Amino acid sequence: MSAGLSRGARGLAFDGIALSDIAERFGTPSYVYSRAQIEASFRAFDEGLAGLPHLVCYAVKANSNLAVLHLLARAGAGFDIVSAGELFRVQKAGGDAGRCTFAGVAKTEPEIEFALRQGIYAFNVESEEELDRINAVAGRVGALAPVAVRVNPEVAAGGHKHISTGTSENKFGVAFDRVADLYADAARRLPHVRLRGVQFHIGSQITAAGPFAAAVEKMVPLARALQRAHGIEFLSIGGGLGIVYRASLESGSAAWWRQEETALEDGAVMPPTQLTVEAYAEALLPLLRGLGLKILLEPGRLLVGNAGVLLTRVQYRKTTASGKQFVIVDAGMNDLIRPALYEGWHEVVPVREPAVNSARERVDVVGPVCESGDFFAQDREVPRVAPGELIALMSAGAYGFTMASNYNARPLPAEVLVRGARATLVRARQTLDDLVRGERID
Repeated sequence: MSAGLSRGARGLAFDGIALSDIAERFGTPSYVYSRAQIEASFRAFDEGLAGLPHLVCYAVKANSNLAVLHLLARAGAGFDIVSAGELFRVQKAGGDAGRCTFAGVAKTEPEIEFALRQGIYAFNVESEEELDRINAVAGRVGALAPVAVRVNPEVAAGGHKHISTGTSENKFGVAFDRVADLYADAARRLPHVRLRGVQFHIGSQITAAGPFAAAVEKMVPLARALQRAHGIEFLSIGGGLGIVYRASLESGSAAWWRQEETALEDGAVMPPTQLTVEAYAEALLPLLRGLGLKILLEPGRLLVGNAGVLLTRVQYRKTTASGKQFVIVDAGMNDLIRPALYEGWHEVVPVREPAVNSARERVDVVGPVCESGDFFAQDREVPRVAPGELIALMSAGAYGFTMASNYNARPLPAEVLVRGARATLVRARQTLDDLVRGERID
């Protein structure tokens, strides 16, 4: 659930700024992020691992707005990138390539060369062929490429099948029992590669410490062996910590968000509270102390997910002949695709204060895109809203704008960063001219 929210005279507010004021200034749909919440989440994560030498590498794919990257760079974050474009964005935001890890299964030769020339901290290598390519590119440009092989520890972490990454059924990484031989082979025949570390990542939106602990416990002996044999410097334990997406609004209550036990996106039961940084650290620190390696972590969703909302305005209401009711808003699946792609849940909260004992109704909240999959909520009980009213789609700070598109020739929404008592436009809404910029008629 998005943090930093409160109720005031003008309805729902984000860090004290009324969302209705933001909509009036910047229009809808708009993404709104809280600087204070992002910084607080990073600080909690960083301080939670204070007992170990470590680097928190924010996963840029979660939210790559330059203002977000800039504030995290200033807070001391490194970055987990998956493309040359993400590295470019990090550098434009003031981040250091020497504090970036480069993941992804299909790194091209131009991307590898660019990263090497910028001084990347390490490549997370996903296959033996990729290792050969990195060696060849490094030899051509006269560099020594720092690498860490991504290992599949064969730990199933649950969650939606599209965000599970830690087993041999996924496209990521190298089989656990193949890793030691791969390092030995690289040390013997790849002169332009530096074996700097080893890495794993088991998935995303994980809400229990057990899978992380199981993976670390399996990886530590391998990391020790690679340290002895090849002098590696770090173990990267990935990211994947989940957040709570579901809650309910208790109007007039001091504790007005009540978390409920609900279902994960694949139907598994989610506990009523998310995995805290404290519980995560308590489970992992005993396993990692004394290892003698720097620990890299790659959180994304945890740092930004609940620090953002998607603000949208109701356009129409519609009731079908069967009695099914639709609330039609001006945001679409092209702006926030998680519900269509992952069956992801986002709370639907009216910006105005619902009246005490106000009517609630069961509706589908849908957008204008010409697809039946264009929805934010289906058969959801929400307070009644009328055309012209504002809705906040909660927990939209991660995998929202970064996955947005121009489908149906819809301009991308604005992005707004709330800084204390000030709201700043950190990405202008696209114009119609922007939609065809760079195109030519032959």
